[in-house]
Amino acid sequence: MTNCPSLDKIEGERGCSTMYSYKTQGVCSSEILFEVKDSKVYNVKFVDGCKGNLSGISRLVEGMEVEEVIKRLSSVECSGTSSCPNELASALKEFLKQRD
Repeated sequence: MTNCPSLDKIEGERGCSTMYSYKTQGVCSSEILFEVKDSKVYNVKFVDGCKGNLSGISRLVEGMEVEEVIKRLSSVECSGTSSCPNELASALKEFLKQRD
């Protein structure tokens, strides 16, 4: 069994917005929730992990272009070969693949 990226859509109230859910791998956070509107990232929420650091990352990327978040957070390492910021970049890359 292989570990493939998992990006799921979660419909918002009355279909007004779409929240995406990404199951992380190899980091403290188990899941990342986010929205993309007009190619910008909003409402990033990390499930589990370091609350202060992850809420700080969420605030810093709020309203930022998807490509810019990917550029800034890709390849950030923590313990092992990945990190929660890198996993957010991976989630957004997966979003772009599925969108196209």
